[in-house]
Amino acid sequence: MVYKKITLIGTSKDGFDAATTDAVDRAERTLDNILWIEVENLGVEIATVDSREYQAEVEVAFELAE
Repeated sequence: MVYKKITLIGTSKDGFDAATTDAVDRAERTLDNILWIEVENLGVEIATVDSREYQAEVEVAFELAE
């Protein structure tokens, strides 16, 4: 078996939980064979947006198809 890890950054104006859910939901819709997801970093973007944008950087591990 071979596994691959990728990094996704979910965003939300509603908080870190919603940003994490954003990334997890996208991963589940677009990737097969997901084994685990780890939250790596949390951040808040305030410089270039009108209000706070919460960000969750997650690492997604999945098994590659044969």
